[in-house]
Amino acid sequence: MKRIEAIIANLFGVVFLALAAVVTIETLSRKLFNFSLQGADELGGYALAVGSTLAFSLALVGRNHIRVDVFHELMPRRLKAALNWLSIVLLAAMAIFFVAVSLRVLQESLEYRSTAQTPWATPLIYPQAAWYAGLVIFMLVAVGLAARATWLLCKRRIDELNEAFHPRSTKEELSQELADFRQRSGGPPQERP
Repeated sequence: MKRIEAIIANLFGVVFLALAAVVTIETLSRKLFNFSLQGADELGGYALAVGSTLAFSLALVGRNHIRVDVFHELMPRRLKAALNWLSIVLLAAMAIFFVAVSLRVLQESLEYRSTAQTPWATPLIYPQAAWYAGLVIFMLVAVGLAARATWLLCKRRIDELNEAFHPRSTKEELSQELADFRQRSGGPPQERP
């Protein structure tokens, strides 16, 4: 999972670094040469659409999707397992729905040869195909996790299911942040006196 998470995070980073470069060039060219690329905002919209779909997958792999878990820790372990299984299965179903609907959008753009209402008149099939690819990645990750959760539930490996699919606790989030900090700084965080 860490490998998939790293690949998605790197792809997400590349998309937004490229956008930052385009916006920087656009800003400098307008200020210094009174010339505009005419489309940085259009590219920003495309980057946001593609980046958000990659973020869906990244959040799913890192268990960062928001779940209302006020009573979750108070429930019996079997009920927790059922709810954890249900949450990932419903998320996978939603991802499948997103892919089905977005495929129809893609087909209509191709059929009507739709273009953006901007100076570039970009054929919408290109940015929508990238957006669709991000949604397909999200669907594949969600369905894969749902299949794993279903397998664990069928094998009655309740504790393993709960460990892998429960909402991250505040303690876990803090522990992860401290580990990331130590990795970036090369040592343990300094404690205040």
